[in-house]
Amino acid sequence: MECALLNRYGVLAVTGADARAFLHAQLTKDIENLPAERAAFAGWCTAQGRLLATMLVIPSSEGFLLQLARDIAPAVAKRLSMFILRSKVKIADLSEAWAQAGIWGEDLPGEVFSVVRESNLLKIKVGDRRALILGPAAEMQGQAPTAAEEAWTLEEIRAGRPFISAATQDKFVPQMVNLETLGGVDFQKGCYPGQEIVARAQYRGQVKRRMVRLPAPAGVQLQPGQEFNGGVVVDSAGGELLAVLPV
Repeated sequence: MECALLNRYGVLAVTGADARAFLHAQLTKDIENLPAERAAFAGWCTAQGRLLATMLVIPSSEGFLLQLARDIAPAVAKRLSMFILRSKVKIADLSEAWAQAGIWGEDLPGEVFSVVRESNLLKIKVGDRRALILGPAAEMQGQAPTAAEEAWTLEEIRAGRPFISAATQDKFVPQMVNLETLGGVDFQKGCYPGQEIVARAQYRGQVKRRMVRLPAPAGVQLQPGQEFNGGVVVDSAGGELLAVLPV
């Protein structure tokens, strides 16, 4: 089994008595009915339906953890806090205090998105042969890397999982990065920022661009946010990339 320490991800903690209802009203996924032992992939959009973040929502003992791109974690925490108003919710950026690792290469027990807790460590199965481990940095020292982070990123690309970072914020509606096919959009839940536009794109067939996996051009190092073949690169690693291209 391979293991890589992951630095491109950050972690936000959303805690308080109203944390569940607050996230349910903000994210594209049904959080109100999310079981304690299950994580969920979700998006957070602008009022215009454009993704500001994709994230893994993980129930914790005091609320929820949000795994998202590290370079947008402070800004997302600040902007989310603007919507708290009178809700009993606190948002903290744990990106520096927590460490993360990805493991892959062997069949793993449990269902996809199942959460296993071992003391303060959380293990989330994100694929048949892939899992994430998160925890306080001091308790993650036993995770010895056998591979570079780029190898994990390549596994994510091959799984077709979009990664919204600072370079790709506010560029795509969820369907452009196939978020609904990954179970990251719930069309039966109540309102959230951008919900009307996301629903209209779904039911009126207005999505004219889609994310696809492609080999990277030889000798070219493409970065997220770059233009490519009339579209935009979402993620790139190991000679492969995800890009949103015209249908």
